[in-house]
Amino acid sequence: MKKLILLLFFIGSISTVTNAQKKQVSLEEIWQGEFRTEGLDVLRSLNNGTQYTVLNFDRSSRSSSIDIYDYATLEKVSTVANSNDLNEIQYFTSYEFSADESKVLLATESEAIFRRSSVGIYYIYDVKTKSIVKISENKIQEPTLSPDNTKVAYVFENNLYILDLLKNTTSQITTDGVKNKIINGVTDWVYEEEFAFVRAFDWNADGSKIAFLRFDETEVPEFSMDIYGTGLYQTQEVFKYPKAGENNAIVTLHMLDVKSKAISKIDIDSPYYIPRIKWMHNKNMLSVQTINRHQDNLKLYAVNAKNNKVSLLLEEKDKAYVDITDNLTFLADDSFIWTSEKDGYNHIYLYNEDGKLMNQITKGDWEVTNYYGYDQDEDRVYYQSTENGSINRDVYSISSGGSNKVRLTKKEGQNNADFSTDFTYFINTFSSATTPPEYTLHNALTGKKVKEIIDNSELSKKLESYDISAKEFSTISINGNDLNMWMIKPSNFDSSKKYPLFMFQYSGPGSQQVANKWMASNDYWYQLLASEGYIVACVDGRGTGFKGRDFKKVTQKELGKYEVEDQISVAKELSKLSYIDEARTGIWGWSFGGFMSTNCILKGNDTFEMAIAVAPVTSWRFYDTIYTERYMQTPQENASGYNDNSPFNYPELLKGKYLLVHGTGDDNVHVQNTMRMVEALVEANKPFDWALYPDKNHGIYGGNTRLHLYAKMTNFIKENL
Repeated sequence: MKKLILLLFFIGSISTVTNAQKKQVSLEEIWQGEFRTEGLDVLRSLNNGTQYTVLNFDRSSRSSSIDIYDYATLEKVSTVANSNDLNEIQYFTSYEFSADESKVLLATESEAIFRRSSVGIYYIYDVKTKSIVKISENKIQEPTLSPDNTKVAYVFENNLYILDLLKNTTSQITTDGVKNKIINGVTDWVYEEEFAFVRAFDWNADGSKIAFLRFDETEVPEFSMDIYGTGLYQTQEVFKYPKAGENNAIVTLHMLDVKSKAISKIDIDSPYYIPRIKWMHNKNMLSVQTINRHQDNLKLYAVNAKNNKVSLLLEEKDKAYVDITDNLTFLADDSFIWTSEKDGYNHIYLYNEDGKLMNQITKGDWEVTNYYGYDQDEDRVYYQSTENGSINRDVYSISSGGSNKVRLTKKEGQNNADFSTDFTYFINTFSSATTPPEYTLHNALTGKKVKEIIDNSELSKKLESYDISAKEFSTISINGNDLNMWMIKPSNFDSSKKYPLFMFQYSGPGSQQVANKWMASNDYWYQLLASEGYIVACVDGRGTGFKGRDFKKVTQKELGKYEVEDQISVAKELSKLSYIDEARTGIWGWSFGGFMSTNCILKGNDTFEMAIAVAPVTSWRFYDTIYTERYMQTPQENASGYNDNSPFNYPELLKGKYLLVHGTGDDNVHVQNTMRMVEALVEANKPFDWALYPDKNHGIYGGNTRLHLYAKMTNFIKENL
């Protein structure tokens, strides 16, 4: 192993208190929010570029307000809206300004549907008159103001509606919406989960047109979940869920002429998926992204809304798959910025309005990890990247010609920027493994720090009294690759002793767990385990992200093969260390990580003595089309890829201690995965432990659920490792 970064100091200033006197982190403290960090909630930069707004919630009065702050002074200067002044609203949970900031959409009574979708009661607040209008008596989805603020489009029960604020009339635009059959204007389950968007309609520049997607789910198979609740009889939640190889919804693009209410269907070469639509600055020009079922051929089209003529702007192909992003940005003349992995790493490209490549803006064997925008006045493209190492993030600017690059952040760790509308300032959020989140104001052109905003120093001070160990970063050479790793040792570590090794991983395509950033809840749990005498380690193997296209996509058509080989090899390599007890090696993971830990204790049964799998996939045949087929193609095309890495196909390999956990209300990775694994283990007469959490979804939280789950896992580790 060669050391990449070694952080051998404790969080905060070095305390004079000895380790023996320090407190152990407790599960109750973790899950009751004792180590919560301060932040800025729902920040929006105002059009003037000198001020921003923040959503503030007063817990004592249970009221919310949108407050304006000055970038230069960071002082609060005024309040846009306060629920205490609004008789109709007790408090609101989110807000969205109109383009000219004269109106604000306020969300109340929000009720989650799936991961990103929700319904709620919405109001329009007039900033000048302080008047308020309720959009609908019903709980609706995705209300969006027209550019001139005279209308609101929204979705109710799978149909598109428009409220005319001047006439105070509501028009139902589509009439064929039916649950589990037809959806207009919002996405189906699989689009929401895997293409990461819900609102599937958009106003053009002058509000004369609305482009929207229609989903015909009629032929998509249904999945049902029992909801146990508290009643005498359980109920069923039934929804359309296309599993790998099954039918997807038929998705079509439609154009509404707002004045006439006429709807036309746009023919775009029979697209399989339409993962993005976005209007250009030209009010008549709509951009549409389509991708085939294998997701290895992405096309960007331009649609002329005057005559519905379609032209191809750009096409991307890849031997594995092409990622869908939100980085497409149209400049004033509708030339556009685009990101692509086509040279082996994710970089920024500039195209003219006809789709001709003008130049590649960024280059190098590193990844652009976030695109923030383009300041046309200064000709500066702002982005985040891994130029300072794949476990770190920094913010940069560069000219559209690819010259005059400026590194705008200086501290080593995770830097993320929130720019003012005119790119005068940015608020930098920084953290590292030793520094909790810091929020600072910077000059966008130079990166010079203007002011500190929040530093979470109180948390650092609090942690001085706890038994906290350093997170050591390094690389480990495995199967021909230098893999990123972190390790946490007990604070009283003695190299002459032997310690059990407990490994964590996620390992999903393009993911990253080894990153130089502040602790999340699991990290505090690892601190608890370290104080109990365990060494905890995490390695990002092949298939994970931010080390180039080839490293990420090597697992194509074989999810679980190379990733499992790497984790087994890591465990064997670490067991050679003098202070690791090779007879006491455990591994755990959640979701894809649970799939991995299950495979590891089976295929690595001579290496791992214990494994925990939470909400695991146990066969990719049970998972959704968009995610699974992106990496595996269909089961009909790649049967061996599915079968060879599905752990319930070889339960007889189990030797060690195995804990399997799932929520019965998991709409994402269905409890079916665990039930099939249980049945296979029973038939193989293999002992194991398992737990089900009634009605809990993929996150398995709510009430005391997380505390109970982590107590169960902690006890399992202590008893079996």
